[in-house]
Amino acid sequence: MRIGFIGTGTMGTPIAGCLIRAGHSLTVYDRRPEATVALCAEGAVRADSACDAARDSEVVFTSLPGPAEFEAVMLEPQTGVLAGLQPGAGHIDLTTNAPTTIAHVGAACRVRQVELVDAPVSGRPPGMTVMVGASDATFARYRALFEAIAANVFHVGPSGAGATAKLVTQYLGYTNFIASIEGMLIAAKAGIDLDILARIVPVSAGQSRTFDNIPRGVLPGTFAAGGTLDIVAKDVDLACQLARHVGAPSALGALASDFYQRAQAQGWGQEGFPVVARVLEAMAGAELRTGAGKP
Repeated sequence: MRIGFIGTGTMGTPIAGCLIRAGHSLTVYDRRPEATVALCAEGAVRADSACDAARDSEVVFTSLPGPAEFEAVMLEPQTGVLAGLQPGAGHIDLTTNAPTTIAHVGAACRVRQVELVDAPVSGRPPGMTVMVGASDATFARYRALFEAIAANVFHVGPSGAGATAKLVTQYLGYTNFIASIEGMLIAAKAGIDLDILARIVPVSAGQSRTFDNIPRGVLPGTFAAGGTLDIVAKDVDLACQLARHVGAPSALGALASDFYQRAQAQGWGQEGFPVVARVLEAMAGAELRTGAGKP
């Protein structure tokens, strides 16, 4: 299949690579030309604009930082994706997006007889998860593409459903992380050995996937994680916006969002998201560090 791929950054490059290795022909575009070099070495062709990448493609993928970037890339009149896509072609958005943005851009796509599929992802290839919002027929049409990039493929429902599912999973994970930091600080101030507690949690009621980032990144003081603070803060905020839009309670999420935004205000946006622990540590007057993080 002839595929256009827009956004060849940390997530986009390995996903596009999976499509190339599955035998598809890719035309790639990123606003930073150097970001396309690795894919071009694998056989992709670099385009000069999103419009050029879309012009001869049967389907175009976007993998972008957020809703604003997605809307701009899609709707820019001269150089955007819709300026190049032909009627009958498809568009698959991998961005963690807002359902309202999917609805807005989807309406513009329908005018051009292009079907928009929201398919946000979680994790990294090859064990990645993709959550697809599309009609049954469109999902069937592109299922082989999803299976080429992800180990876990879920058809969630119609357009917009994939974006909603992704925001809910982000809300759950990163709100739980704040609760995990608070619990560890209680233990620290009560004199509990944090290394031992970190071993107890995964085999007790306290276990969660986000907790794993505490012994991995917070206790040694590296704050390393797959996602940056800026990405997580954006996702949690989008999830809270969604909750307000549908009239659902999100008090815990609002508190978590506030902590992530406070950490951003400290200039830590490009560090791993566990750096938010430093905000809570300052409030507690204690640090979550063990011997692994000390000279």
